[in-house]
Amino acid sequence: MNFFAHLVLAEPTPQSRLGNLMGDFCQGLDLKTLPLPVQAGIWRHRAIDRFTDIAPQVQQAKALFSPARRRFAPVMLDVLFDHLLLQHWPQLDCRPLAPLCQQLYQQLWQQRSAMPPAMAATVTAIVQQDWFGSYQQLDNIGMALDRIASRIRFAHQFTGSIGEIRQHLPELQTLFLQFYPKLQSYVRELGPELTALTARRHPE
Repeated sequence: MNFFAHLVLAEPTPQSRLGNLMGDFCQGLDLKTLPLPVQAGIWRHRAIDRFTDIAPQVQQAKALFSPARRRFAPVMLDVLFDHLLLQHWPQLDCRPLAPLCQQLYQQLWQQRSAMPPAMAATVTAIVQQDWFGSYQQLDNIGMALDRIASRIRFAHQFTGSIGEIRQHLPELQTLFLQFYPKLQSYVRELGPELTALTARRHPE
């Protein structure tokens, strides 16, 4: 799952959302130095990623892409799933979308000093460029994927991947709508983040 999904699956507190987003930016960090609620958010991020990676619907979605692009399918699906979540928000979540996005932006912006540099730079772009508004348009998903492709330093055929996404969009949308409620149920089963983190550290 990508940035928006991780944020809305977090607990509705600033430190939880910080940790859930930091899960993509914590390489090289000593996690023990972070506040426990942030550590717990990182743990939830990783649990969500593990669940997503092995979900049958996600495996079926990856298989739709051509062999030349299949190695990039996890990235393509991460970004596309944010788009589909935003597009189908009213049937997947009862919270009003626009106020929630503004709350996420505000909470992230206020915590930039606690972020690794790469995360702070990404959050600055997310907020200033209104990524969650932008991601509601499929053309912008294509541009976002091409920006990611431009940073790859080896020969590849990732650029232009939005064409394959458009080709398979009905199937991808169906698989996402089957998968996401299962992910929501899984997150509920995990329970409160701090409780889950403590149980993981001190199993009975």
